[in-house]
Amino acid sequence: MVAGTTPSLPWLVVDAADREIEPVSAYLRDRMLGDASTATCRSYGYGLLRWHRGLWALDVGWEQVTEAETAALVGWLRHARNPQRERRRPGSHPAGSVNPKTGKPTLRAGYAPSTIAHNLTVVHGFYAFHQPFGRGPVVNPVPESAARRAALAHRSPLEVRKQHRRARLRSKVPVRHPRSIPDDQWDGLFAQMKCVRDKALLSNYLASASRASELLGVGLGDIEWTKGQLWVISKGTRARQPVPTSPEGLAYLAAYLEEDGLPPEGVLVWRTRRGEPRPLTRSVLVHFFSSEGWQSWGLGGQPLIPERMPVLIDDDFLFEDGYGPRATRMVNT
Repeated sequence: MVAGTTPSLPWLVVDAADREIEPVSAYLRDRMLGDASTATCRSYGYGLLRWHRGLWALDVGWEQVTEAETAALVGWLRHARNPQRERRRPGSHPAGSVNPKTGKPTLRAGYAPSTIAHNLTVVHGFYAFHQPFGRGPVVNPVPESAARRAALAHRSPLEVRKQHRRARLRSKVPVRHPRSIPDDQWDGLFAQMKCVRDKALLSNYLASASRASELLGVGLGDIEWTKGQLWVISKGTRARQPVPTSPEGLAYLAAYLEEDGLPPEGVLVWRTRRGEPRPLTRSVLVHFFSSEGWQSWGLGGQPLIPERMPVLIDDDFLFEDGYGPRATRMVNT
């Protein structure tokens, strides 16, 4: 995967000789014309790269594939080692275990069933795109479920979702439980914040339940002090919409703006504090809430948040896990 040079194709899939794979580029370009996000293009590109690597290993062209190659991909994904699951920090919980402190299970060592299902969906869409043009095999190599199509056809969102049989080669995807952090552990994290900016950031995140990218995109004109809400750009619809926040969050935000000053026109509210002020991006946030970031900021001691995680209380508490205590506190108040 390499970065593209045009907005219509932000990511390219290349082979071992760094040559662009034209059929993949045509499909990804069509996805981008359908208003897909750059992240979607990147995700689909990695899925097709994984598919083509399997075909290269089997010495099969992408136009001559059958269901057998799909079965080979699924079998490999179910038993292959996932390098993203490697634990390099000493004392980390092994993959597939349950955190004794939080009770949250960690991902297993291999590829998750949702990853396998996503890869099959990408490959199916890839061949469905080329089929009307007479390219590729006559039959899509990824099996479909007629029962699923019938269950989802003309379904009202008010109706209860009907059960349907999975398509062949599809894994059982477990139901994901809502993410949450216990109040006492969230309070412990908040107590570690020595900066007004960080307290404002976490308190508004807790109160608004916004995504990290949505909250970091807030400008000075997006704050409605009297109504107690923030205007964010939704990640899914990309529409500007209001989200409620708490008086405590607005109080910390006002203290942060008084301490660091108002941002210039057109500059986002959340800014770095060292060197030349610049917008606080998610990558900077990840670095700050890591062991290296905490040590570089001079907080000293053993960091509360492990390395390479956005905002973490334990080995597997993510930044997005903050939604749970918000709902609990809203009910209690």
